[in-house]
Amino acid sequence: MRGQPGRTVTSRVLALLDAFSPASPALTLSELARRAGLPLSTVHRRVAELLAWGALERGGDGRYRIGLRLWEVGSLAPRGLGLREVALPVMEDLYEVTHENVQLAVRQGLELVFIERIAGRRAVPVRTRVGGRFALHATGVGLVLLAHAPAEVQERVLAGPLERYTALTVTDPGRLRRYLAEVRRVGYAVSDRQVTMDALSVAAPVRAPEGVVAALSLVVAHDRADPVALAPLVQAAGRVLSRALGGTPR
Repeated sequence: MRGQPGRTVTSRVLALLDAFSPASPALTLSELARRAGLPLSTVHRRVAELLAWGALERGGDGRYRIGLRLWEVGSLAPRGLGLREVALPVMEDLYEVTHENVQLAVRQGLELVFIERIAGRRAVPVRTRVGGRFALHATGVGLVLLAHAPAEVQERVLAGPLERYTALTVTDPGRLRRYLAEVRRVGYAVSDRQVTMDALSVAAPVRAPEGVVAALSLVVAHDRADPVALAPLVQAAGRVLSRALGGTPR
């Protein structure tokens, strides 16, 4: 491409969409150009096309936001859609028993993606959102997904860098490797104040015929958490969901 060798039209459009984030959900044209690394003239043309299709919307303040049409297309992703439909009744049952935050996540590459969440009204606040990504090494669901990931994925994550979110986040590769083996042995993971200092999560695997496809967790306030009591509840919900997906619970 003239002035931008190697950048296709598709890569430019994806760069524009990737410019948005939870911290920056609304951007001006100039901000889009800067964050995507594209000329303003190019951004103007591509944004007009995205607006016409519905991938972007323009607010009354003149800033651009992700459009509803893009959400509609994204919701058709089979791994998320089918799993969410099957999982939601199980998650609702787990919530009714505990009245705590219930989360469902899948692994995508070296990160996890939260695909469903039920927030307890009086539960501890969490840093997650549906569609949000997070590191695998710190959360309960992430530790379960990492423990059951292919060896090459585990090695790439362990090679770092491993971000430290609190003073208790495990960032030592050797210690993390040993804990992943323990997660596989006992069938659940506990993340104690590794993401925030007020929360603890307990997570269990969700299995389909092809193996572990997701992780289910409870996130509770650290000062009232009893992982020993919570683990059987999460594991039972994981087994119910696994059977619904045709997997073999363990």
